[in-house]
Amino acid sequence: MMNLKGNPELTQKNLMRPLKNYGITCMSMGFLIEETAPVVWRGLMVMSAVEKLLRQVDWGQLDYLVIDMPPGTGDVQLSVSQNIPIAGAVIISTPQDVALLDARKGAEMFRKVHVPVLGLVQNMSVFQCPKCKHETHIFGANGVRDLAKTLELDFLGDIPLHVNIREMCDSGQPVVVSQPHSDAAKAYLKIAMEIVRRLPVPPA
Repeated sequence: MMNLKGNPELTQKNLMRPLKNYGITCMSMGFLIEETAPVVWRGLMVMSAVEKLLRQVDWGQLDYLVIDMPPGTGDVQLSVSQNIPIAGAVIISTPQDVALLDARKGAEMFRKVHVPVLGLVQNMSVFQCPKCKHETHIFGANGVRDLAKTLELDFLGDIPLHVNIREMCDSGQPVVVSQPHSDAAKAYLKIAMEIVRRLPVPPA
């Protein structure tokens, strides 16, 4: 999303310095391996990588630390849940049935390991034709909203399927920066505010 590339530098304390764009610091295993190399790790290797990204990075003073994890209930989710205190999890899914299965499993897993689920977000919720403005629910209309109701969780909002979002992400210019007054940017900002509102207040 931030179109960051390169290898992180090391500080004098031998910590990795995260890459930065628009004031947001970012660290990824993708910065530590060849760009085309797949990451096919399991078990102890995953736990070691998670530990490296958390403890061996010079994060500095952060307002929030957001960890982007793959869908499902694999080693990454369990390692993170068991090794660091998590203020809350946000489940993101497209509306179609096959994606909702993973979303439901993810929500149930976080509940089992006592991580608060702050709510669900519906991605690629609607496509609007740029010429005639007709709206089409390509992946279904309310799958995530209905799942949130079934699980008695909050529905945090919709992200539309829009070419500008894809183009801006690929260029490293998030739509909230490049087109801050667009409907797509407003959707992201609304969801961000809903998430922050549900997070516990940090100690003074």
